[in-house]
Amino acid sequence: MGLFTRRTPEMVTPERALPGRDRPIVTPGCHRVLGTPMAPPFPEGLEQATFGMGCFWGAERKFWNLEGVYTTAVGYSGGFTPNPSYEEVCSGRTGHAEVVLVVFDPRRVSYDELLRVFFESHDPTQLMRQGNDVGTQYRSLIEVHGEQQRVAAQAALARYQEALGRSGHGEIATGVVDAAPFYYAEDDHQQYLDANPMGYCGLGGTGVSCPVGTGT
Repeated sequence: MGLFTRRTPEMVTPERALPGRDRPIVTPGCHRVLGTPMAPPFPEGLEQATFGMGCFWGAERKFWNLEGVYTTAVGYSGGFTPNPSYEEVCSGRTGHAEVVLVVFDPRRVSYDELLRVFFESHDPTQLMRQGNDVGTQYRSLIEVHGEQQRVAAQAALARYQEALGRSGHGEIATGVVDAAPFYYAEDDHQQYLDANPMGYCGLGGTGVSCPVGTGT
């Protein structure tokens, strides 16, 4: 069946979600590239951001390369199943999205700059997929940590929608929601494209610049 004849995947309901487990299946260590801890407590003055933009392997690399980012980690958020595994998330029966946790120093890199990278690095108009990656776990998602991030995210979304509209693109499907519990993905998914430089990366943007984070 061709990609464009598939039905849009539907979110699982809480009643039908997998039960998960009481304890985490992962104990996060240090970042392979940055050498910093991936789990809290983080140094004072740092802030957190959470983004879902398709397969988290390529998404994480977009952020660890930014000046001012202290650490990144991939994981699962926005669903119903506690402490899920990668296989469970990919089954579509947990409700989680693949997301990247970004811990950053706002004195060195702004949240607006993170939003610019987020919007430009994937196609936010695609619903429940990115390219050939199809499933609810690949949905476009901004989880906000506080009201200031919410206001910034909604403003950036509105401005990017205007830019996309001028270029003939459709409506943004990105969800802007409060940050949910973040479950760390298994070790072999952390900084995957550093360990596997030729590994799969399904991210592809629209080619339209996002007018936030650069003073424009």
